[in-house]
Amino acid sequence: MLVVDGRTLRCADVALVAGHDVAVEVAPAAAERAEAAWRLVAELSAEREIYGRTTGVGANRDLTVEEDAGPEHGHRLLRSHAGGTGGPLPAPTVRAMLLIRLNQLAAGGSGAHPRLLPALAATLSSGALPRVHRTGAIGTGDLTVLAETALTLSGERPWLSGSLPPVPLDTSDALAFMSSNAATLAEAVLAALDLDRLLRASHVVAALSYVVLGGSPEAYATPVHAARPHPGQVRCAAELRRLLGMAGLPKPGRRIQDPYGLRAFPQVQGPALDALDYLREILTVEINAATENPMVSLSARDVFHHAHFHTAYVAVALDQARATVHHVAELSAARLGDLVEPSFTDLPAFLASGPPGSSGVMILEYVAHDALASLRQAALPVTLGTAVVSRGVEDHASFATQAARQATEAAAAYRKVLACELVAAVRALRMRPADLMDLPVRAAFEVAEAELDPDLADRPLSADLDAAAALLDTIADF
Repeated sequence: MLVVDGRTLRCADVALVAGHDVAVEVAPAAAERAEAAWRLVAELSAEREIYGRTTGVGANRDLTVEEDAGPEHGHRLLRSHAGGTGGPLPAPTVRAMLLIRLNQLAAGGSGAHPRLLPALAATLSSGALPRVHRTGAIGTGDLTVLAETALTLSGERPWLSGSLPPVPLDTSDALAFMSSNAATLAEAVLAALDLDRLLRASHVVAALSYVVLGGSPEAYATPVHAARPHPGQVRCAAELRRLLGMAGLPKPGRRIQDPYGLRAFPQVQGPALDALDYLREILTVEINAATENPMVSLSARDVFHHAHFHTAYVAVALDQARATVHHVAELSAARLGDLVEPSFTDLPAFLASGPPGSSGVMILEYVAHDALASLRQAALPVTLGTAVVSRGVEDHASFATQAARQATEAAAAYRKVLACELVAAVRALRMRPADLMDLPVRAAFEVAEAELDPDLADRPLSADLDAAAALLDTIADF
């Protein structure tokens, strides 16, 4: 049972609900807070103009809604904004979106009717899913996705799977429900956690390559990183020392200086670790925030018009994360190049095991650089663009939605790059198993060795790559 209170939701909770059947309920205090906000905004709406409740939205903000409009104005607002297109959002992302939106409503700033909270909790607990489209947001509110969700809850649109009794929606519920970036945040959270797992796995993969290549321990020495103590860099070097059993004075490597793939790994991996830490901090704030515009404040007993719908923090953090991960993936591809070079490994070219001219893992470099090219495209910053919409009234956009999508693509591409390096490193260690001796990273090698095909003859490596990509989630915990 996950209890939603509007204040303490974690990114890990979002991932749990996205991927598993979890019962969800609303904390009593959160339900009371939502009801108090709904009553307050109803009182204030009788005294003053409130955007989206007594007025139109966007460039229609100065047009007053007729007092006797009833719920029909809200339904028109939802129908007109339910214009998404493209393919459907994946089911895990939809579940994550529903949970985040529920938690934001539980924060008590929307003024939406409190019956929406148990309706969303019941949707999640029952496994029902609304059918929502992927395309239609620019980082200033997931209006199309949330309008489609609201119309599904009200019984006006069919469910993708499962169903619930229709929930009545009033005019005051329309903008209050739509005013959120819950879908963008859902994809961002899931992508961030995927990237985090891959970065943790990359410590293990790099350590295996280090063993094959006979790396120099000096690059990871504590005095080196104490001299420039960036948190991520220090953490990466410590992880490599742990995995490689570098206690006291380890034996020197084969070379006085290694290629950058090994020697600069902490300096390149470090920024990525720091960027993911920052991204998780930003996302944790966002998924627990009352971001609705206008926002109801119970403490001030007032309603405020503002710009919390703008997700510049999210967009910038996602851009930074993708850029740093691209650099890390470049080093993985570089290490793969070292692994197939006899002068670095003292093994046959391309780790081949067969007659002269055998290709071994030659093709892995092509696969890795194909994936790296995709990652490079996904790493391009979205924050260099903007948009002017709604007759010039809304004159800036963060494109955080696109940044989140590209983070998903970046994670998939990075997984392929790392899988190529893992397949090559395991193959090399099979050819020279004594290198591992009693190193802590040997446990990860043994797990990978048990899953990957031991046949060293020239053969298709597609199944190996699929198995290695799946293994990354497991070895991330070593």
